Amino acid sequence: MEILPIITPLLQEGDNLADILRERGDIAEGDIVVVSSKAIATVEGTAIALADIEASKEAKALGKKYDKEPAYYQAVINETSRMNGTIVQSVNGVVLTELKPNGMKEGTILVPNAGLDRSNVSEGHVIGWPKDCVASVKELHKDFDIPRTAIIMTDSGLCPRRTGVMAFALTVQGIDPLSSMVGKPDLFGQDLSITEEAIADQLATAANFLMGNSDQSTPAAIIRGHNVSFTGFSGWVPGIEREKDIYHGVI
Repeated sequence: MEILPIITPLLQEGDNLADILRERGDIAEGDIVVVSSKAIATVEGTAIALADIEASKEAKALGKKYDKEPAYYQAVINETSRMNGTIVQSVNGVVLTELKPNGMKEGTILVPNAGLDRSNVSEGHVIGWPKDCVASVKELHKDFDIPRTAIIMTDSGLCPRRTGVMAFALTVQGIDPLSSMVGKPDLFGQDLSITEEAIADQLATAANFLMGNSDQSTPAAIIRGHNVSFTGFSGWVPGIEREKDIYHGVI
């Protein structure tokens, strides 16, 4: 399998992302294209100006506690509400949020700061996910107009009790994000009973190793020679219900 980075100019609101990625990446039939959610949000113009936000008492309290602008925390509160979520807790200035965006049928997403970042956006702004992550990926896939391709929209996140940033898949177009191993034998011929491979998340993290999170200007990568079957899947990567989550009660 090959992972091929797509290096682009600095993306701006209104840019045609499909054209840029095709020109810079030479996307071909059979490729899976992994794209940062922030890149799509940038060209869609969803950056939020902190100066336009009026902070609530809750946001002011968080700002005072962590010595940050209250408007930033208000942006987190607003995004959490927009995606039908709740604030779980805050640690070292980071707010852990649990989100259930419109169209997400199974489970929720645990993510820092409702997906908002202050990096890779102009000063005084924050940027999160596209307003409709499913529609954005579907439209990008349509604009590619290349048969037998798929798209994975990603964001960076954290894993419980592990240091460092990894990536995970938000929405997918063209491949199944999960692959059940139930009933397949292990090395000793014993049938697996519960294992599911998180295909989209694994490919997201592999691509993010090249895409990076700082000034690499690599908002996308091509996965080629992957042996993943293309399907008609389009939507959020399914989550797990809270009561079935092994971390339930801990987080």
